[in-house]
Formats: sequence, C-alpha cells, structure tokens
Amino acid sequence: MLPTLSTKVLLGLLEKALAIRRFEEMLVKLAGKIDVGHFHVYVGQEITGVAALDLLETGDLCFTTHRNHGHLLARGADPALMLAEILGKSTGYCGGRGGTLHLASAQLGFPATSAAVGGCTPLATGAAFGMDRLGSDRVSVCLFGDGALEEGSYHESINIAALEKLPLIFLCENNSLEALGQKAGEYPSSTLAVVRLTDLVAPFGVPAITIDGCDGKAVRDGMTEAIDRARSGEGPTFIEARTVRWPGNRPLWPALVTGETNLSMAWDETVIPEEFREWHTTQDGVLRFVREMIDEGHATPETVIALDELVQDQMRTAENFALESPYPEPETALDLVFAKSGSVP
Repeated sequence: MLPTLSTKVLLGLLEKALAIRRFEEMLVKLAGKIDVGHFHVYVGQEITGVAALDLLETGDLCFTTHRNHGHLLARGADPALMLAEILGKSTGYCGGRGGTLHLASAQLGFPATSAAVGGCTPLATGAAFGMDRLGSDRVSVCLFGDGALEEGSYHESINIAALEKLPLIFLCENNSLEALGQKAGEYPSSTLAVVRLTDLVAPFGVPAITIDGCDGKAVRDGMTEAIDRARSGEGPTFIEARTVRWPGNRPLWPALVTGETNLSMAWDETVIPEEFREWHTTQDGVLRFVREMIDEGHATPETVIALDELVQDQMRTAENFALESPYPEPETALDLVFAKSGSVP
C-alpha cells in the first residue's frame, strides 16, 4: 500500500527509488566493462530504504553495511560522487579511499560504514549511547541484513540498547526469502535455527515489528512508530523488513538476469516475460509502487516514463563524471591518517 501522503511527496519517493534502481543497473553494466571490484546492490529493496530513511531529520545518524548504495541515495547522495567513490576516484565522497564497501558521508548522516557482517551494530549503538548522554533528541539507525543476527555483536548491542533505553532503531532487511544459498551455488543467505527472526529480539524486551519491505505504508508506519519511541526516550525498536531476494543478487556477482527494468510492466502485463514473471508481477517493489501510484491516481504512465527519463539522464551524467575523474595522486596516500612517521617522539 502507499503511504498517506501528497502526490508531490509520493513522486519524490518514487524518484529516489528509481534513482537507486537505475544506479545499481548502471553499476552492474559498468562492471561488465571495467574492473570495479566486488560490490553488492540494493535492487529489490528500494522501497524499504526510501520509505524508512525519508523520515529522518538533520542530525540523525545511519550506520549501514556492504549493501549501502541505496541507503545513501535514499538520503540524497549525489550519484556522480558516489560512483566516483566506488571507482576509487579522487572526486568521490571519501576521495577514493572508501570504495563501495565503506561508502560514508558525514554530511548525509553516514559517519561510517562497516562491510563486516554485523559490524554496524556496535557503531550504531555507540552513537545512540552518545546521543542519550548528551541529552539529544536525535536517533541512530542500524541498517543490516538478516545474516548479522548470527554475530555476537548484534546480541551485545541490542542488550546494551535495551538496558540503557537508547534512541536506536534496528532495521533488519531480511532479503533471504526464496534465497537458496550456498547449497544451490548462490550467494550465502542467513543460516539461523530460529523460526522467526523476532525470536532473537523477545528476550531483550525490545518491541519488534515485522513488515513487508515492499509495502511503502507498512515501512513508513513501522519506522514512524520506532522514531517516536526513540525520540521520546522509550528506547530501541527492532523492525524486520521482509523482501524476496532479487534473482540478480543470487549469484556471487550481481547480474542483470531480469534485464534492465521495463517500467511499462507495471501497467501492461502483456510485456512481462514468462521468465521471472512472478518477480516482475508481485515481488519487485519498484514496479509494485508504480502500479499503486497509477491505481490511486497519483501518476500516469506518461508521468512515470518522464520521471524515469530524468533519472536516467542523471545516471548518464554520473557515469561520465566518474569515468573522467582522476585517481588520487600517489603522494596523497598518507593524507588523513592519524599519525605519520616521525610525528611521535
């Protein structure tokens, strides 16, 4: 369902979701031409990130994972600077030092990103602890996948958050639905014995919400409830956003197995191919959002196509900028380090 918002705001959310989709598709295609190193994409999870992070305010902080591109774009990242960073260029957000796995922008509220599974949980908890002790009404958001629940850092973090009633939101993006994992030669999914992920929340007394990650209204409602709890000093909330893993995320390297997204599939079922038909019909959150926008009178096919063309122009500009940007000069390798040789007596 769509959130109860104005047409203008909904179109803004759709534009961000399209930006994430087109950015990731551009990156997958680019990786087929040049070596960009290993990377992870957010295809299929766009509605979760866009609907949730749109509610944050200046001063709120996010701590994310290796699947981070969508999160930064949802908070307004410039795709040109982000792609430049992924390619290791000096014009990137971190001057080419972070790459895809450690993308960060303090200005956007992402002070650090950890590519280690579960690595963001203590970072987000520490930030929330600081916010609490400073008497701030800011919130810390921990964005992680279901695999992080296998790590001890998650259990330690949620325990501290519960004990101290920290302004922390654990947003677990469970993309393991229908993922077969290593036994099928696919990228690993979580290997948890629990029947429900929220069973790992109950012992700590933290409120837990399970939502459809492709349902914009459910995501926004759940996030609103969690933010209100955090700002009012009532402590942390755990949200499980469930999505079906995009078929192109199942191999070890992302691949456009479903092709570049044809948005007309949202309103014309005759163009939907038989292969991956269920994905295009019911599981792709972007197509689902577009269908709902049209069905409820917030957009027309022409409006959507025009918006998508604008987004694709932005991606072409971003690609040209990143490819033409220079790599960092060798002599800058030691810039920004905490200590240099000879600086300590």
